[in-house]
Amino acid sequence: MLANLVASTFIGSSRRVNSLPWVPLIRACAAAQSSSSATGPFPSESAMAPPAADGKQEGGPASHARRDLLLEIQGAAQKKWEAEKVFQVDAPAPGQKDTQGKFFGNFPYPYMNGVLHLGHAFSISKLEFATAYHRLCGKRVLFPQGFHCTGMPIKACADKLDAELTKYGVPPKFPDAEEVAAAEVAAAAAAGEATAEEVKDPTKFAGKKSKAAAKTGPANTQWDILAQSDIPTSEIPEFRSPDHWLRYFPPLAKEHLAMIGCGIDWRRSFITTDRNPFYDAFVRWQFWTLYRLGKIVKDKRNTIFSPLDKQPCADHDRASGEGVNPQEYTLVKMEVLELNGKLSVLQSQGRVFLLAATLRPETMVGQTNCWALPDGRYGAYKGLNNEVYVVTERAALNLSYQEKLPIRGQPECLLELSGQDLIGVPLRAPNAVHERIYVLPLLTILTNKGTGIVTSVPSDSPDDYMALLDLKKKPKLREKFGVQDDWVMPFEVIPIIDIPGYGNKAAQVVCEELKIQSQNDTAKLAEAKKAVYLKGFTEGVMEIGKYAGRKVSEVKGIIKEEMLASGGALAYSEPEKVVISRSGDECVVALTDQWYLTYGEEEWQALTKRALEDLETYSDDARNNFNHILGWLKWWACSRSFGLGTRVPWDEQFLIESLSDSTIYMAYYCVAHLLQGDDMYGQTQNRVRPEDMTNEVWDHIFLGKPAPANCAVPPELLAKMKQEFEYWYPFDLRVSGKDLIGNHLTMALYNHTAIWPDQPGKWPRAIRCNGHLMLNSEKMSKSKGNFKTLKQAVEEFSADATRWALADAGDGMDDANFETTIANAAILRITKEFSAD
Repeated sequence: MLANLVASTFIGSSRRVNSLPWVPLIRACAAAQSSSSATGPFPSESAMAPPAADGKQEGGPASHARRDLLLEIQGAAQKKWEAEKVFQVDAPAPGQKDTQGKFFGNFPYPYMNGVLHLGHAFSISKLEFATAYHRLCGKRVLFPQGFHCTGMPIKACADKLDAELTKYGVPPKFPDAEEVAAAEVAAAAAAGEATAEEVKDPTKFAGKKSKAAAKTGPANTQWDILAQSDIPTSEIPEFRSPDHWLRYFPPLAKEHLAMIGCGIDWRRSFITTDRNPFYDAFVRWQFWTLYRLGKIVKDKRNTIFSPLDKQPCADHDRASGEGVNPQEYTLVKMEVLELNGKLSVLQSQGRVFLLAATLRPETMVGQTNCWALPDGRYGAYKGLNNEVYVVTERAALNLSYQEKLPIRGQPECLLELSGQDLIGVPLRAPNAVHERIYVLPLLTILTNKGTGIVTSVPSDSPDDYMALLDLKKKPKLREKFGVQDDWVMPFEVIPIIDIPGYGNKAAQVVCEELKIQSQNDTAKLAEAKKAVYLKGFTEGVMEIGKYAGRKVSEVKGIIKEEMLASGGALAYSEPEKVVISRSGDECVVALTDQWYLTYGEEEWQALTKRALEDLETYSDDARNNFNHILGWLKWWACSRSFGLGTRVPWDEQFLIESLSDSTIYMAYYCVAHLLQGDDMYGQTQNRVRPEDMTNEVWDHIFLGKPAPANCAVPPELLAKMKQEFEYWYPFDLRVSGKDLIGNHLTMALYNHTAIWPDQPGKWPRAIRCNGHLMLNSEKMSKSKGNFKTLKQAVEEFSADATRWALADAGDGMDDANFETTIANAAILRITKEFSAD
């Protein structure tokens, strides 16, 4: 096979290729083709002409002879590789010379909830080319590959399929999407929520899908996703069991990686979770080691949480929102002074507060009013200590999970309110100069952020300044929302912070400079905020209150803590952006009592920064990203209540989450083949049992501690495992998509410095990151039909032409582009190359 031809383009002329052992296969296959065809092994160039508009080939019928010859060659070569075990490699025996050195490269194990696609192939091709190059240089080259099954994705998919088949039958008869949408409109009309037009003609609905898309039925059903992976419909019901996913997809991934010619030592392959008892024992040892080092502790902290799954939702547990973290706010408690109008029913419920979320508690001294969205939906929720909180339903749910409401996950709404019901309500705001301020209308409030209640500080917020100015200048605007003059007109800008270049009324100055006309000039207001907010924090000086004369950056945290201690505010967090779990629910931030890895701890972080300094990243962008992540990555919730995985060894009610069991597994590659007996599931009877792999045995292999007395592992096998690890580690290169810098890759650095703190020689040597892969200059998308699996690409173009196009697709951190025209051209180019020989 010509699979290494692409690699050879990086090391010299094509003459080098002719010395490789598989070249005779090429000539043999070509000769066989030639003897069966009067025109030789290939069609004429006219037969290779582009197809005409009607799909027929100009100059004759379509021909795939060149592609088919490459497929024949690669099949013969791959059989030869397998028979001769050319990619199986071991550390040199004791006393054996190793003059050329070693190269150990690896690729993050892909998740086994589907088949591999071209995006996987693009990243792994970088490693494949590197290993091929070092192999051609005469080095011992180790390229192993495992498969990831830990966490929620597989279980969520299995549960989703089970729910579909339970509801719609086997095979499922999904309702037509137009019928579903019409029924939803009818239901909304019955509830009084539909417009007159919708009620008049329920068959004409306004949906987010096109009519063509609507006719396809419910989108993204698990049944359809599996069917699109070429799984026979008769087999799909078996995927209701998570174990079936573990048995089906890893062997398929192995087959597809072999198809594209990856030089992998498959003896060392494994799957994660306790379904592989040897890997399970390895992860348990890793966690025991981290626990004894004090790197894992139990604590109550805020984390992204799935109410449906009833457990934290880390990056790999999410359908969307990867990389999103909790955003902490200060909720300013503004007490309602008069319970009039609709609020009167709360008279006997206790003190009533509007809670406004702010990131700038130091500015509360400058409040002139409070904002609510007139058509926004709010509720009065029962709080703690005989208090009532007015917020949106979404904020109330987050509060309940943070123990700010009486019942976790069940906010009790005492009264439903609209924003208009709140207009004119008098308030007492903590730290404010005015004893009484009023709720006023603001039309730009987003109820999917914060609490839907917003404080107003027009001296320093351009939005607040323009909105207050609009109400002052426009009587009709006040009349529209029932705003009385005495709620607005007496309140002027209060100077509170002096900012160099803007003075003590920064918002007013910047709005005048940019000639902003109203609160609707959103683009200029965004520019204004950008100009004053950061400078206000870094260079601003307080002009009012007991901290007058001190820099904002010095007193911001102090003022916040004082407000919390006095009862004038609550600490509150919510996801920075919307996070949807694999189970389909929107996540919240919850105060969770569980196990945490103490990433960000000062000494551990410093050691990991040292590891980064010694790491080859091949790109300043990659290094900068690593430094950024090291700056903010803090305590990480590493345990889960259910899913697939390894049990926390000292607290077996919990499972180890999917990003935490995958940080030093590269070391396990060194010994996997000696434990598992060529079985990726670790179920084959071998010389050693999983229970024989005690913590003391792992300590001996990986940490160099003395071998345990009465060890059940045969001495020669124990010595061989230790020798394999000492020879191959550290790994020389890890290739990955750039998105994993934000979690897995940085965590891998952390864990290496924790397990081997005094052995920099065991820390990773190089990590190469690449961008995502587009297909023909468009984002790959199944729904748009612009998608190729790895198998489809190899079958359509051959392994060599696919590799050629992957090599051409791009390098660096920018997104790359796989062009089918390049792959097709490669077929012609390659076959011409060796036919000339």
